[in-house]
Amino acid sequence: MTAPAIHLFRLLRWGRILARHGALRGIERDPNTPGPVRRIARIARLGARVPAVPAYADAFQAIGPAAIKLGQTLATRPDLVGEEAAHDLLRLQDALPPLPFAVIRQRIEASYGRPLETVFASIEEEPVGAASIAQVHRAVTTDGRDVAVKVLRPGIETEFARAIETYEWAAAQVEGMGGEAARLRPRLIIEHFKRWTARELDFRREAASASELAEGMTAEPDFVVPQIDWQRTTGKVLTLEWIDGIKLSNRTALLAAGHDTAALAEKLIRAFLRQAIADGFFHADMHQGNLFALADGRIAAIDFGIMGRIDRRARVWLAEILYGLITGNYKRVAEIHFEAGYVPAHHNVAEFATALRAVGEPMRGLPVKEMSVGGMLDGLFNITRDFDMQTQPHLLLLQKTMVMVEGVARTLDPDINLWETSAPFVREWIRTELGPEAAIADRLITDLRTFARLPELIRNIELRYPTPGGAPPAPPLKEIQVVRVGGGWRYALVAMVSGAFGVAAAVLLLS
Repeated sequence: MTAPAIHLFRLLRWGRILARHGALRGIERDPNTPGPVRRIARIARLGARVPAVPAYADAFQAIGPAAIKLGQTLATRPDLVGEEAAHDLLRLQDALPPLPFAVIRQRIEASYGRPLETVFASIEEEPVGAASIAQVHRAVTTDGRDVAVKVLRPGIETEFARAIETYEWAAAQVEGMGGEAARLRPRLIIEHFKRWTARELDFRREAASASELAEGMTAEPDFVVPQIDWQRTTGKVLTLEWIDGIKLSNRTALLAAGHDTAALAEKLIRAFLRQAIADGFFHADMHQGNLFALADGRIAAIDFGIMGRIDRRARVWLAEILYGLITGNYKRVAEIHFEAGYVPAHHNVAEFATALRAVGEPMRGLPVKEMSVGGMLDGLFNITRDFDMQTQPHLLLLQKTMVMVEGVARTLDPDINLWETSAPFVREWIRTELGPEAAIADRLITDLRTFARLPELIRNIELRYPTPGGAPPAPPLKEIQVVRVGGGWRYALVAMVSGAFGVAAAVLLLS
């Protein structure tokens, strides 16, 4: 158990770095910041030269790999860190100096338990990418296939565990102060961050996520997920199909290669909608560095460490919310928020619908290129405080990914409108999931499942009542038990008298 003094020392050191990049200014000025947190921020800022424009992403990169991942998590929380900070944190793309190849070679051989030459015919010593937790090298397998080899940085597990322990301690202290800090649930944020990190630090989990996503995307042939080489994948080394393509961030190269950037933007949006709404399992780190345009016009994705999952009920709500905002049906959007429990029941549905209208209507009058789903969602998060809405982590991750996808799509086609591109897909999915055909299909499936359980139900009844007739033995009559207080002759006398009365009653009825 780490002492609180050590946690405080780490926080002050990290706070000092944040202060030098101007990243504490928002915390100090926010009236909802608890007093002790504001005082710590001021102490960390003492003597530091604070820049005029905060550089949040640069500050997290300066702190280290664990902070980079935390910054990527906070980019999903504009309600917590503010819109400006959340937007800047989207720049975090894990650019770090690479490790020497000798260290990487030792790591691969230790993971495989055999010499490198027995696994790969060749491997390039210069990495193609170096991130906060791993770096990637291009290689050729012994059977002649081009692959990408992703290797976990040595010691990264210990570094993350130490940092997360301090994050958990700090979140518990802040949440214990109550008020706005408690509503934003910082401990839940760190819990989700811890879970994502555990998934990213185990490459078999990342490989499984890629494999599951590939199965779900068979309906979208224009979106490619590289195949996993399971025989060369361990917890610390991930080997997957090499992708030859142009990064979607390089629009000039895309145009020079003859790509239709507008078509690429539409394919990207449709692939994201397929993942998030139709399948409920989506790539949650779809920034430009993780997306490539292939020579045949398809889009390929890499880096499956951060994935989002939404159950069917939440997806139905989400689709109805999006479609309601697209069509201006704010009353229905408000009702869904109450049905889903996102807004406490003591609030007024009509008032919430009016607040939604105040966010949505200004967007509807803008030109196509100026309309933004990201701006709409930011506006929605701004009204959460007024209606006591607790944060929904799965929806926040989705919001962050949607903003990211929209940003990438706009670099490809500045005139694209995510509303217009999304509407046909969302409308069709709602009709499929909520229309009369879907209702009939759900009822048939439910009835068939009930019918299939009948044999098991009958067997359970027979096990519970094992008598030959299948019925339990009759319990003794309480009235007879009460009468029979002496000996057996009294019981016989009562039985004879009762029988006589029965015979007399029968004779009377027959006559």
